[in-house]
Amino acid sequence: MLGDAAKTFPGVLGPRAVARDDAARLGAAVRQNYQFLWRSLRRLGLQAADVDDAAQQVLSVFAKRLADVELGAEKAFLFQTALRVASDARRAQARSPLRFDEDALGSAADPAPSADEQIEGHEARALLDEVLAAMDPELRVVFILFELEEMTMAQIAELIAIPAGTVGSRLFRARKDFESMTARVKARRAFAGRRP
Repeated sequence: MLGDAAKTFPGVLGPRAVARDDAARLGAAVRQNYQFLWRSLRRLGLQAADVDDAAQQVLSVFAKRLADVELGAEKAFLFQTALRVASDARRAQARSPLRFDEDALGSAADPAPSADEQIEGHEARALLDEVLAAMDPELRVVFILFELEEMTMAQIAELIAIPAGTVGSRLFRARKDFESMTARVKARRAFAGRRP
């Protein structure tokens, strides 16, 4: 196989063979993990408009560090990088004096009424985003990977490099936090809806 030969005998095959192998590995990793990466960044608190830029930033880091990433650990590296990029983006967004409500802009641009299912879906996503944003980051990561990405606890432990027991305890706490925060947000919204 060219990949093994390129790693073993880079002088024989030359830099073009190594570059071809890296490009193939990079392409395969992007094809296999881009949707997961995009969903992860979105669920880690980034606005939809910012996710593509953040994903490109993650992939740029991945491409530069490809030689340092073990074979088979591409998804874990991408997720760990996404955690850092999302954290940096949230901090930058919090410092920014300008904030745009993209949901309000989107609804103002389309005067046509939307279907009840679309409204309910939008409200559910907004509720989910608000609750996830309020959760402790360590708990949120485990909750997202288990409940939304449907990964096993063993996969999560491997992906974020923590013991499986820690994943279980964080998931237990995350579920309790999620339930209580969801109830609080719903109650607050109901109270705000009753005010004149």
